[in-house]
Amino acid sequence: MIWPTMQHEPLQSSAIDTAELHVRDLLTFAFEHTPKQQAVVVWDGECDLAKALTEAYRRNLPHAQFVEFYATEPEDVHASFAPLEAGDLVVLVQSSSFRMDSFRIRLELFRRDLKVIEHPHLGRMPGDEGLIYIDSLAYDTDYLRGTGRALKERIDRAQSGVLDTGGAELFYPAAFEPAKLNVGDYSEMKNTGGQFPIGEVFTESKELTAVHGNLRIFAFGDTSYQVNRPSAPITLVIEGGQVVDTIDSTPAFESVLADIRAAEGVVWVRELGLGLNRAFTADRLVTDIGTYERMCGVHLSLGAKHVSYNKPEIRKKAARFHVDLFAATESLSLDGEELFRAGAWLV
Repeated sequence: MIWPTMQHEPLQSSAIDTAELHVRDLLTFAFEHTPKQQAVVVWDGECDLAKALTEAYRRNLPHAQFVEFYATEPEDVHASFAPLEAGDLVVLVQSSSFRMDSFRIRLELFRRDLKVIEHPHLGRMPGDEGLIYIDSLAYDTDYLRGTGRALKERIDRAQSGVLDTGGAELFYPAAFEPAKLNVGDYSEMKNTGGQFPIGEVFTESKELTAVHGNLRIFAFGDTSYQVNRPSAPITLVIEGGQVVDTIDSTPAFESVLADIRAAEGVVWVRELGLGLNRAFTADRLVTDIGTYERMCGVHLSLGAKHVSYNKPEIRKKAARFHVDLFAATESLSLDGEELFRAGAWLV
């Protein structure tokens, strides 16, 4: 079943106050934005969370240009970016996802060396989910950067790993690809910004076919791009880096597997994601899969698609699926060193 979403009253002023503080920290510490730099905020008022975030940015960016997307012609939205110079900021506050024909907003802005903060699919998270989303924007520099870098250091030198999901163990006997960071430190990255919330370190096995064992998951991304939490964990049987069987599965999860097999032939297990965002836990969920992916814990991906790593056995043109799974993690160890236990990172 899909994890239920309850309807609630619009977000209260205290929530907007909290969003204001978190946005201020993002602008100051992650983006190093100053009043001397220009800013454009493109927003919509289609949901309460989008309205709350827009107000938070208004309070922090009093001199910015605010453009209401659905009340503005596409060419005028495009024109609002024209005066911006390299290092200036664009914020996209979206109840769904802004579309402007062939103009791919974030990619085009990055090409101009603009900083981008993107908040998509806010309309999928009403009521109390909006409060969780606001909490997830908190920017703890020491925790995110310190833990992120420490995990990257362990991953990059590790020769093996074991993911224990409550009696089911998934083995990584080969080394890992160089880890990527999404912790709000853009000093060594080509682009500044991306989709928020943040908080993730990710990698995958250098040899996909070496991954084997069993994996218990408590949630997954379903065919509607929403977080689906079954009543009991599902166990995946993995051989040669592929899902070959399931135990205690559900029709919704089998539908995901069927779609992947129909398009790609087999179901690869690829990304090993270490989520850092403590606003999200196994018991504190939001519906949008792209947001919940940062959950503090371990997630993996099914399907051949992964834009960060190339593999000889994967034909990129034929790779269509990247479906997130959330492990019922008891512990994660690399080279015998335990890095995760009891819902927290130990580095």
